[in-house]
Amino acid sequence: MKNKLYHSHDKLFRETWSNLPNARSFLENYLPENIIDIVHLDTLEICKDSFIEKDLQDYYSDMLYKVKFGEEFGYIYFLFEHKSYPERLIHLQLLEYMVKIWRLQLKQSKSRKLSIVIPLVLYHGKERWKIAPNLSTLFKGPVETLSEYVPDFKYLLYDLSRYTDDEIKGTVMARVTMLLLKHIFDLDVADKLPDIFFLLKELSEQETGLQYFESLIKYLFSNVEDITPEAIQSIVSNTLSEEKGGIIMTLAEKLRNEGLKKGLEQGLEQGLEQGLEQGLEQGLEQGLGKGLMEGIEFAVSIKFGETDDCKTVIAKIKSIKDINLLKALKGKIKSAETVPELIRSIEN
Repeated sequence: MKNKLYHSHDKLFRETWSNLPNARSFLENYLPENIIDIVHLDTLEICKDSFIEKDLQDYYSDMLYKVKFGEEFGYIYFLFEHKSYPERLIHLQLLEYMVKIWRLQLKQSKSRKLSIVIPLVLYHGKERWKIAPNLSTLFKGPVETLSEYVPDFKYLLYDLSRYTDDEIKGTVMARVTMLLLKHIFDLDVADKLPDIFFLLKELSEQETGLQYFESLIKYLFSNVEDITPEAIQSIVSNTLSEEKGGIIMTLAEKLRNEGLKKGLEQGLEQGLEQGLEQGLEQGLEQGLGKGLMEGIEFAVSIKFGETDDCKTVIAKIKSIKDINLLKALKGKIKSAETVPELIRSIEN
C-alpha cells in the first residue's frame, strides 16, 4: 500500500514539475525576492538525474533544474516530501543529495569550482512542519564560537498547510496539483474537488489536458477512499463542457477497470507466490503444505468468488500430490476464464 501511494504522489509531482512553464510559475511565485532579483528563469533547464536512494523512494520525489544566477549557472534542487510527518534530519538528506549533484558536476565538467545549489522542500503532510531550516541547528556544543568549522546551509520550505487556497499561485496545472496535495489527506477532500476541478475548465480545452486529467484521476483513485466514476461525473458535469466531461468520464471508467484488473492480477500473483514460498519452506516434497493450499484457495476465490464450483475445484487441487503439477497451477488459474475451464485444465 505504501509503495502504491508513493508512486501516485511521485507520478503527479513529476508530471507537473517536469513541465517548464509549471516549474517557472512555481519559482516565480515562491522564491524569495533576493533570489528572484538575480535568477534568470528564462534559462531554466530540467536535469534528468535523480539523487534519491532506493530505500527512501517511498518518502521523496525530486527534480533538479539548472539555471543562471547572475552570470553563472547553478542548480535548484526540488525535493517533494510525501511522508505524513516532517523529517527531522531533512538537512542530512539534502546535504547528501547536494554532494551527489556536485560530484556529478565535477565528473561532467572541467571546472574545479562548485555551482550553487538551492534546495527547496515541498511538504504536504498532516503534521505542521516546525523544523529549523539551517543545518547548523543539528549540531550541539559551542556552535557559534566554532562556526568556522561547522558546515551550514539553509533549505527553503513550502509547507502547503501554511497557505490558504487563494494564496496558492501559478499555472492552472501547478495550482491544481498543489491544491490536491494540500487536501488529499482531509476527510472532506471530496467536498473540495468541485472547486479544484473548476480550475481545470481552461485546461480541458488544451491538447495536453487529457493526459493531465488521466494522472489526476489515477491520483484520486489511489488516495481517496470510495471515489467512483459516478462521483467524478457529478463534479465534471458542473465544471467542464459536455463533450469534455464525457471524455473524462469514459477515461475515469477505463482507469477504474484497469485498476480492478491490475489489482486482480496482483492478488493472484501475490497469493500464488506467497503460497508456493511458504509451502516449499514447510516441506512440500513430503505432502501438501498449508501455505500452498492457502495461496491456491486465495487465488481461486479472488478470481471466481466464494461459490460451490470453487469449493469443488479446490477439493480437486487438494487431491494433487505432485509438486510440479501444483506449481503449474499458477498459469492455469491465471489463464482460465471460468471454473469449469479450470477444472478441465486440471483434469488434463
